[in-house]
Amino acid sequence: MSKITAPKTPPGQAPKTYRVKNFGCQMNVYDGERMGEMLDGQGLSAAPEGEDADLVVLNTCHIRERAAEKIYSDIGRMTKGKTQEKAPMIAVAGCVAQAEGEEIMKRAPSVSMVVGPQAYHRLPDMLGKAVQGERVADTDMPAIAKFAALPARKRRSPTAFLTVQEGCDKFCTYCVVPYTRGAEISRPFDDLVAEAHTLVETGAREITLLGQNVNAWSGPDGAGAHQGLDGLIREIAKIPELQRIRYMTSHPNDFTPGLIAAHAEVDKLMPYLHLPVQAGSDRVLKAMNRNHTAGGYLRLLEQMREARPDMALSGDFIVGFPGETEAEFEETLQLVDEVRYAQAYSFKYSPRPGTPAATMDNQIPIEVMDDRLQRLQARINRDQRAFNDASIGKTCDVLIERKGKHDGQWLGKSPWLQSVWFEAEPDQAALGDMVRVEIAEAGPNSVQGVLRETVAV
Repeated sequence: MSKITAPKTPPGQAPKTYRVKNFGCQMNVYDGERMGEMLDGQGLSAAPEGEDADLVVLNTCHIRERAAEKIYSDIGRMTKGKTQEKAPMIAVAGCVAQAEGEEIMKRAPSVSMVVGPQAYHRLPDMLGKAVQGERVADTDMPAIAKFAALPARKRRSPTAFLTVQEGCDKFCTYCVVPYTRGAEISRPFDDLVAEAHTLVETGAREITLLGQNVNAWSGPDGAGAHQGLDGLIREIAKIPELQRIRYMTSHPNDFTPGLIAAHAEVDKLMPYLHLPVQAGSDRVLKAMNRNHTAGGYLRLLEQMREARPDMALSGDFIVGFPGETEAEFEETLQLVDEVRYAQAYSFKYSPRPGTPAATMDNQIPIEVMDDRLQRLQARINRDQRAFNDASIGKTCDVLIERKGKHDGQWLGKSPWLQSVWFEAEPDQAALGDMVRVEIAEAGPNSVQGVLRETVAV
């Protein structure tokens, strides 16, 4: 499916303000920022918080349950009781747009534009047509053309996302990503290094490298030598003003000895790893087409902790995959008990149309999934709280990302991606500062610190 043109609607006034509403993963946040930069280039400005926007871009995710229906509900709320002149212009972007472009145009006549995640670089042209009254959708999937067409980066915060890899060739039986994001592609080495420099020059002090399978990134460097993600990290780490590097999301099958070694050798690479496993049962993993075992996953984590003993680990889990028995679910609980995650994310299995798992036998009853999810989350929450409690008394660097709700309150992240808040006078702290904080108290989702000193860059 590529380009779809729907019947025209009466021409309207060109929008002056916009809002991009992101759903789902960090890659959508990156895409949303890039769409905002393109709209800035068209003379629009971001709508102030709390004010209606003339143009709303719903940047959708197809991973979560009932994702499409939630988007239709959002569209209904924005247009309910409003005339065509008063309602915002609506664009649907992202993975739901890719998967259901034609259906969105049929079901939601108030939507002016539908654009997939590989075609949003054409959003300015689509906006021009929409202003003239056309309803247009573009779900073409060019290999990597959009990045060359995107505008120069602009500062958004002390932290920045940088998409290095897109798509997936793994074809897990529950997942729509290969169908909505396409095959795995790696952006060119020199382009990524140049974009990282630009981000740092415009204020970023921490860069998170993104990809559906980010550690599958590979390509030749400027001298023609083949590099993996570890080589890209080492090159970006040479930027003097850059203080931190993170990456996500990884796949166990794409880890290399070089990437493990980078965690021991590159000081700017943070001691945090998000590595989804999805289940602790080898039979379930095979049914998921994950192509790794629970034992292999645990051995990989051991190697990571040998390289960086203070490594904080994170993961993803799906409970109630078709055919999962109680004994197999218990294997997942055993894996969690062994790893002791600093944080993790868990979800009930929900079928995605067009994926093999959606038509598998032995779909698990919802009440069984609910019970298993609660039991799993209880252990994850236990371990996250224990990790935070163990931080009390430690002194660590915190990158200040934003102000808190109260005067004199600041928020940032520890090296282990914990949310940290502390109090400081205006002359002691500012956005983008790296400060040294002693952890004094811990909660289930954040820790409180006491400012000790500012860290020189």
